[in-house]
Formats: sequence, C-alpha cells, structure tokens
Amino acid sequence: MGDRGIEVGNNQKTAGSISITDADESIAVVLTTYNDAAYLQEALSSVFAQKRAADEVIVVDDGSDVSPASIIADFPQAILLRKPNGGLASARNLGLQKARSRYITFLDADDRLEPNATASGLACFAHRPDAALVYGGHRRIHANGDRASNDIYQGISKDAYADMLAGNRIGMHATVLYRRDILLKLGGFDEGLRRCEDYDLYLRIARSYPIASHPETIAEYRWHGQNMSRNTKEMLRAALAVHNRYRGQTPKQCRAWQEGRRIWKAWYSTGQYKNWDMHIAGRSAGQRFKESLGSVVRWMKDRLRNSRLNALRPRSRSTWPPRVGCVDFGQLSSTRPISLDFGWDRGTPVDRYYIENFLADHAGDITGRVLEIGDDAYSRRYGSKISRQDVLHIDPRHSKATLFGDLTQPEVLPEGAFDCIVLTQTLQLIFDLEKAVTRLHAALKSGGILLLTVPGISPIDRGEWASNWCWSFTETSIRRLFQQRFAADALEIEAHGNVFAATAFLQGVALEEVDRVKLNIQDEAYPVIITLRGQKR
Repeated sequence: MGDRGIEVGNNQKTAGSISITDADESIAVVLTTYNDAAYLQEALSSVFAQKRAADEVIVVDDGSDVSPASIIADFPQAILLRKPNGGLASARNLGLQKARSRYITFLDADDRLEPNATASGLACFAHRPDAALVYGGHRRIHANGDRASNDIYQGISKDAYADMLAGNRIGMHATVLYRRDILLKLGGFDEGLRRCEDYDLYLRIARSYPIASHPETIAEYRWHGQNMSRNTKEMLRAALAVHNRYRGQTPKQCRAWQEGRRIWKAWYSTGQYKNWDMHIAGRSAGQRFKESLGSVVRWMKDRLRNSRLNALRPRSRSTWPPRVGCVDFGQLSSTRPISLDFGWDRGTPVDRYYIENFLADHAGDITGRVLEIGDDAYSRRYGSKISRQDVLHIDPRHSKATLFGDLTQPEVLPEGAFDCIVLTQTLQLIFDLEKAVTRLHAALKSGGILLLTVPGISPIDRGEWASNWCWSFTETSIRRLFQQRFAADALEIEAHGNVFAATAFLQGVALEEVDRVKLNIQDEAYPVIITLRGQKR
C-alpha cells in the first residue's frame, strides 16, 4: 500500500523527441526521479526491455541535487524534464501533460517493470475497452534487487468503487496502465497531497469509471529503508485523510467505507511494521544501522516541520495550509487587481488557456458551414475544411460580419444552416438564456455541433460589455439550461479551474506568468471556465 514522495518545479527538456507510431495503442512511460541515481539505471533498463516497446519514455527529475542527465544519456530515446522540487504528484502531472500517447503508466525510479508490463496492460484493455485503468500484480524486492515477497495481486469486482473504499487493492502504482484522456479530464494527481495521491486518484476514477485487472506480475516494488511509506504514522494520517474525502453511494459502499477505516488502521499499526520487520531481517548489521539512522533523521525532520521552529524556515518550504494568523498575502494584499483588463495588458488571460485547449481538442468539429460570434479568429485558427464562414455581430458596421443582430431575435440566424457554431464567452451578455439556447439549437443542422464556453469565477468587464454582463455559470446551471433543447447524452459539459487559476484570473495575472501545470488540476468548487459540446440529434 503505498506512496513514496518525491518533488518538482519548472521543466527543462534536455534530450529526445516524441514519435507516436500507433495512436490507438500508443503507450507513454513516465519515470519520476529524485536523488535516485543508485536505482535509475535499473528502472530505465526495465522500461527499455519491454516486449512491447513504449512509444514515449519521459523522465521527470524532481529537483535532484545532481542532474541525472549522464544516466539518461545512455537511453537516447528518453526525454528528460528537470524541475524544481515540488512533490511527486506534480512530477507525474508534468509527465502527463507532456505525453501524447493514448495510454500512460508511471514508474518511480527505485522500482522496476517486468518485461511483460506494457503488453499485459494493452491485452487487458483489449478485453475491457470500457475501463479507465487496468492493473496487474507485483512483488517486493530488497534494495539489492533480490526477491523479498511472493507475487501480490488482488482482483477487482464490478463495484470497483466499493472495493477501493475498502482498501487499496492495486497496491503498487507501477502496475497501473491508464487511459490518458481520462486522467486529463479528472485533473491528474492532486498536488496538494504529499502521500496517497495515487489512492486518491484510484477513488476518483472508480467513482465514475470501470476498472479492470489481470493477475500477471508486471512490476517490482523496491523496499530499501528510505521509502516514504516507512513513516507509518504519516502514512496512516494521509490514507485516512484521502479516505475521508469519499463516501459510499449504496449500502454496500457505505459498509465498504467503514471496513476501509478499520483496514487502514490495522495495516499501519500492525501489518506495515510486520512487513518492514521481514524486510529488515535479511539485511546486514551495517545496512540495518543505516536504515535505522535514516528513520531517525526523517523523524527529526517531521518533528521540525510541525513545530514552532517551522516559523524560522524559509516560507517557501513551510507546511500547508499556514497556521491561523500566518497567511502572507504579499503582493496580493492590495484591493486593486494586478490588471484591470483580465490580463490582456500583460499577456494572455488565464481563462484563454482553458478556452483554447477546449477548441483544440474539438478542432475536428469546426468544419463545413461554421458560425462564430464576434469574429472568425478561432474558426480560422482551429477549423479545417470550412466550406463557408459566417460571423454574427450586434454592430452592422463590423467589417467581417455576415449576420447582424441579437441571436435571441427571430430570423437573425437561419434555421438548420450550420454544421458548427463556435460561441465563446458570449452567453453571459444575454439576459434571455432560454431563448438564446432555443435559437442556437434551431440554427444547427441535424448532427451539427455547438462548441460553447462561458465564465464561472470571473471579473466583470469594465469597458464595452460592462452594462450587458448578466451572468456567471456553473456546470450544473449550464447542464440544466441546455438539456431543455439538447438530449442529455448529446452534451459534454466540463468545469475547468482551481483556486490557483481562479485567483490568478481574478487578479489579471497573465498566462505567461503562471506555472501551467497548476492550471491542469481541476477543482469543481472553483470553476473558471465551463465548456460544452452539444450535438443536435
């Protein structure tokens, strides 16, 4: 059961290039490392020994004291990204964002893959294409690579959520092969978690998607005395904190949740210690001394981190959240935002990151006869095979407009005319929302696509549109509004953003000034942009 913590920051690509040979079955392996030079060569060798070769191998260095570039140089097909120390979750998220393959797996630098890992994962997906992730079995090994346990595997039932509430049935993260699109949709790993970030992701996935498994042993989990999971007190605290985020939705799941609390407490109060005792029993006296000394040092660091002396440590390394009364607002303490114009005066507004990623993801829909509101910039940028481009504008003097007027008015939009309508950041300016949705639906051809974005948490325009700004939205409000005209299963609606993105956008910080990796973490409580793809049946 476990996680090892490692850490991250800004990236630096130092080697290699990506070449995807089969987009339908392509696999990326993301290998995270932090001062793991002693094991990194073995981990990489295991990746490149796969019977079914990975299409991408991305190594994310989490701010190691010494660059692993010399080791990576022996594997020219690998890409190295270097980042400041920041957490295992954000290291994995960077690899997730850089990868382009359909499937993705994650390997810690002190662990190893068996040669059948990628092939077994693909075979399981072929059998269960509906699954969001598949996993297999693993074994534990000593620091020197010798076997330390029998093969370990726990299958999963149809109620994967109940199984995961009762405990982490996967056990080792490297056994998992994910669908990358679903990881991106869910926002990747929670960077606020230093431990159990993989278990949190399993629960998020199991709550909404099927999970499948196979009994083949495909990875080796190295227990070497420096694993983060050795700190059983902190691991129990982290596991219970993650577990507490989730609740059962059926009587069976509620019972599983209660059982999970008992299992986690039993594991870290007895089971984990027993396993570590077995692990250490076979070590020499010198090795046991080094491992014990390492445990003492980590214990002292943990005590310091949680003591009053923590106030003397650099603010950037303090615990989170800060203690009451110790919040430092810094440059954000002013009542005047950094930008009065959404960030346009500094660069690109943060909300454009979500809007443009959404349109890029659905560029294939922007074809045929296309209507865009205001201008045709996004249609020209993302569209292809456009047979006719129309632009609707309220001002008849607009040079590029082909249609004029308020889209809620009858006969402004021709009925059944458009293969695609691109409507970005406009609906908040229309008071009669139901009429607008009715007209948009009517203007689409049968099978036509509406690509829509609307603001969630947002400043209100101070200029041209100030007097027309009526609404901000949530995923729920957009869903209820559009289900009046579009079939529920013809709508794809997502909220994008988190507290960091919302704060940056409200202040008018430009996209060029922020760490984009942080923008990819999704928190439904802080929607900056809501996107909708709707198809007229």
